[in-house]
Amino acid sequence: MPTTSTESVASARAWRVVLEKIETDLLEGRLGPGDRLASERDLATSLGVGRSSVREALRVLEVMGLLRTGTGSGPHAGAIITATPQGGMSALLRLQVAAQGFPLDDVVATRLVLETAVAEALANMTDPTLDAAHAILDAMDAEELTPAEFLVLDAQLHLALAEASGNQVIAATMAGLRTAIESYVLAGVERIPDWDAAATRLRAEHCAIVAAVSSGDAQAARTLIHDHITGYYAAAALSRPSA
Repeated sequence: MPTTSTESVASARAWRVVLEKIETDLLEGRLGPGDRLASERDLATSLGVGRSSVREALRVLEVMGLLRTGTGSGPHAGAIITATPQGGMSALLRLQVAAQGFPLDDVVATRLVLETAVAEALANMTDPTLDAAHAILDAMDAEELTPAEFLVLDAQLHLALAEASGNQVIAATMAGLRTAIESYVLAGVERIPDWDAAATRLRAEHCAIVAAVSSGDAQAARTLIHDHITGYYAAAALSRPSA
């Protein structure tokens, strides 16, 4: 008997039933990081869906970074909930950025919220780990850097500070926005009449931000990173965020 359109729609949506079940189990504490999911056969039987729908749901969860799967038998086989889904979150943001799903002004405003919070959090730490940030600052001092190379390091510095804050959500968000950040700051180079002078100013601002963080001056760190971000947009005539 031919499959009806209603049956086709139901089949196409069946994998969502699996996702919703796993989400509910996570929210209610029946599943957690490191736990193994039931077998495909058991999930299909208990939820009344086909095994192909279970496999589709598991693929979605794996792409999202919430699940890892292994074949064969043993402790690493099957589908296991992961404890660090940052990679999936970053990947989803990068896809949205690639599809031009975020207006530039929204990216700018989000950076201001996240990075001022990062600066304050780092400044309030007793001994923040800033080795990666210092290494990037040293790399940015190289005279032979092209504007593109300099600005890639610039984005790496901001991501390194986010990672040093220890806030995994902020770090994942910054990683996901990194492509967008690199793209628009590079687009702004053409609008800056004296790039060498601008690069010198950016180096000084970066050093001042890291110094304020290291000295524990949270207010100065917040102000410096806010002015650093908005200042570049103003100089490049890209955006004038009000936040």
